[in-house]
Amino acid sequence: MATLCRTSGKLLGKVQFLPVCSRNFSSVKCNRYYKNVWKTCACVLGGGMVLYAASYKRGGTVYALKAKQPDELAKSVKLTSRERRFIKFASVEFGGQLYMTPQDFLESVVEQEPRPRLKRRILTAKEIDQLRDAVPPLKKGSPQMFRNMRDKGIISYTEYLFLLSILTKPTSGFQIAFNMFDTDGNQRVDKNEFLVMEKIFSYAWRGKRGMPEQGAAEGAAEGAAGGGPHDNYINDEQGLQRRHNVDTLLQVHFFGKKGTNDLKFEGFRQFMENLQTEVLELEFHEFSKGHETISEVDFAKILLRYTYLDTDEYDMYLDRLLDRVRDERGITFDEFRTFCQFLNNLEDFTIAMRMYTLADHPISKDEFHRAVRICTGQAQSPHVVRTVFAIFDADGDGLLSYKEFIAIMKDRLHRGFKSYAKNEGWEAFKSCVKQEMKSSV
Repeated sequence: MATLCRTSGKLLGKVQFLPVCSRNFSSVKCNRYYKNVWKTCACVLGGGMVLYAASYKRGGTVYALKAKQPDELAKSVKLTSRERRFIKFASVEFGGQLYMTPQDFLESVVEQEPRPRLKRRILTAKEIDQLRDAVPPLKKGSPQMFRNMRDKGIISYTEYLFLLSILTKPTSGFQIAFNMFDTDGNQRVDKNEFLVMEKIFSYAWRGKRGMPEQGAAEGAAEGAAGGGPHDNYINDEQGLQRRHNVDTLLQVHFFGKKGTNDLKFEGFRQFMENLQTEVLELEFHEFSKGHETISEVDFAKILLRYTYLDTDEYDMYLDRLLDRVRDERGITFDEFRTFCQFLNNLEDFTIAMRMYTLADHPISKDEFHRAVRICTGQAQSPHVVRTVFAIFDADGDGLLSYKEFIAIMKDRLHRGFKSYAKNEGWEAFKSCVKQEMKSSV
């Protein structure tokens, strides 16, 4: 540094194209403080000129930004709506991996925001063992299991995706879901077959980030060497999966505390039915307030709660219903559950309506009844069908535009996940500004 200062001083004294600057610098009588300021400026100026001369002599190029490394590229991958929602609601963590509790899962399905909390709870190995002991066996499952367990269990991200898919599965799809796990076709699913979900997630994670997947031969070699299913897991930066093997709620519930039980289709089917019923009961009781029925308006609110209608459109549907309903006798839970089971068969209903109608013309109540019975094998309550037509019959002619009905019900079926991303961040801001501009005109 001293050498740099002396060089800078000599350089300033000898530079001929700055005579005024050098003259003034030598003639100024200043105190020690200002001398130090001038020395600092001289150091900076001289150092900059030396660096410039060195880089110019080499003919090199100085870059302000360096290329991203592969791990940095992986971190920049955009999260999906389900990944963001899981991270948002997951309240516990173990070994760097995030987990939901049973209560977290129920809240993520029916609530917009998680319950207030200071921070995530970090679980210890002892607490993990205690949670495993608290999980009931499959034969003691019930439609109240998740509510009764509250925070006495952990659910991984891949199990969260699996549970979400259960909520939208029709009864006819239960066997298909079971057969997807039953890789050897013996009508039984063991723990290793169930853990295929985790492998699929790790492969999808690698594929989304452009990383090579582990080949089948390599995986077989690891299995022969004594490796477990978790050997194929990955350590992702969001904490959605870690390379460790932890007994979660579903693993203990399906396969026992030792992991040696086999899961049969009947137990699998009963679990899926119980979970669907539990979530529907949670939604129904939110509006029933302890009564046996919910009002027709509450029924409409449940159907429209996951849609992305404008405020004016949302109010239009409710006002239309209020104008047309004469006898408010309410909707029972059995009627509500039967209708929601029909929504799980919405794809079959769409196909049936395309075959049943010509040129996509609106359908009558009788045609609606018949199509639903064909798809589900169950008859809908006449009062529920009248209520649905009162909500979605645009001109009051007794006919339903089933295309509009299906579009809105798909949002309800998928609980807004199909359109969730557009209502966050910059897109949400632009949508809000556009809506305000429209309303102010």
